[in-house]
Amino acid sequence: MMIKAIIFDFDGVILDSERIMYLVMQKMFNKYRVELPLSVWSQAIGTQHGFDSIGYLAKESGATINRNEFKEERDQLFNKLVDQEEVLPGVKSVIKQAVERDLKIGLATSSRGEWPRKHLKRLGLTDYFLSIKSWDDVQKVKPAPDLYLKTLESLDIEPREAIAIEDSFNGSLAAKRAGMFCIVVPNAVTKQMPFGHVDGCFKSLKDVNLDKLINYFTPEEKKFGVGV
Repeated sequence: MMIKAIIFDFDGVILDSERIMYLVMQKMFNKYRVELPLSVWSQAIGTQHGFDSIGYLAKESGATINRNEFKEERDQLFNKLVDQEEVLPGVKSVIKQAVERDLKIGLATSSRGEWPRKHLKRLGLTDYFLSIKSWDDVQKVKPAPDLYLKTLESLDIEPREAIAIEDSFNGSLAAKRAGMFCIVVPNAVTKQMPFGHVDGCFKSLKDVNLDKLINYFTPEEKKFGVGV
């Protein structure tokens, strides 16, 4: 089969929101003199309900925490910072290459729908995406394959005709469970995750040449190792 589509994750791939959220959560935890190790926080990355951060904080601090107040303060800090962020390096290059090759472009994210749409519009990227599937469109988010299967269906392509671009273990596992090719671009908060199951790992999307990448995914489905 020929590659006909590129499907992006959003947080950590298009926008550096995961690093910012971790920094915000560290700041929130520090108020209670509790550390938030990356190994613990990583349970929340690329999915929903993977980690009860407030429950963890209450247990570690012994404090009673008002969830609504905590979330309101967290979101205010987070949005103030993330609204200043530009698109991550290499994203526009990959989109441009995909457009030049008449590839369909989709987005599959575990976030709520308004979140990626707001920032894609702010970044001037909305018009490139033929399909945007989010938390609102499925019963189970990543690492379940549902988001990718929905995206593939909306683009009218088969799993082996698409390459997913992910940054997290949960996201990449969802893509592979959907039967797709998947490359990962780990960031500061996902680089310690295991990615032995994916089809390639890049330091930055700036390093991605779609012609070379697609050539790896021939009908013989030759794979290339992590660390290319």
